[in-house]
Amino acid sequence: MADLDSAHSAAERAAARADVEIVEVSTPGEAAATVDMFSATWGEGRGADPSTLQAIAHAGNPVLLARRGDAVLGALFSFMGWHGGLHVHSHMTAVAPQLRSGGVGLALKLAQRAQCLEHGITEVRWTYDPLIRRNARFNLWKLGADVVAFHPDFYGVLDDAINGTDRSDRFEVSWRLDAPEVDRAYSGSARLDAIPTRRDDLALPDDFESLRRTDPAAAALLRERSRTRIADAVGAGSSVRFTGTGYVFDRADGADDEEETR
Repeated sequence: MADLDSAHSAAERAAARADVEIVEVSTPGEAAATVDMFSATWGEGRGADPSTLQAIAHAGNPVLLARRGDAVLGALFSFMGWHGGLHVHSHMTAVAPQLRSGGVGLALKLAQRAQCLEHGITEVRWTYDPLIRRNARFNLWKLGADVVAFHPDFYGVLDDAINGTDRSDRFEVSWRLDAPEVDRAYSGSARLDAIPTRRDDLALPDDFESLRRTDPAAAALLRERSRTRIADAVGAGSSVRFTGTGYVFDRADGADDEEETR
């Protein structure tokens, strides 16, 4: 088990660097502020209602706010799961747009990690869109999570402010909270020694979200091609590694999958 003092210290340092206070949601007002943050990010109706969040937080699940004074700058919502072993499923994390890449998301995740470890939970899982490069970088490099599954059209059509009518293909990742690799990742040595030297099996656009807004047809084509490519690789038992510009798929038999999706 990871050292709890070390986990709490890491969370406190991350919050200090981001100049935020991370608090566990415990009041109706805090639950409402959490919903407001999610609504500002995805649009109305995409998050749980305040009373549901209040109940989930009251039951002990990690529901967190990032605050700077009276301003709410980020929020995180997660709950217990047990498919594949007892874990916490991290469903939603949002950060104010002007502060993305400013460390608020890391502060929320490390506070979640410390809270989970304090209660004997050593794994957190969540899903993310495999075509969004900045999320791949944060999840797989900064946090040190591992891709464990691919779910085509996981949520159906979300029709929200971010996803629009795009397909909701998702990678599921597992974050082993007590793994040494996790400590190395968030401390800054983000698996650089593990970056593959061969070309990407699936190259990612610099900004898929912008592509989706400016050229929906091109984004839809990339979605279809990537879905087939990822499903074939993961279905064959390949592991997934992020290179900084895309993914490589390492087959279980040790052979490299050299086909490139363009």
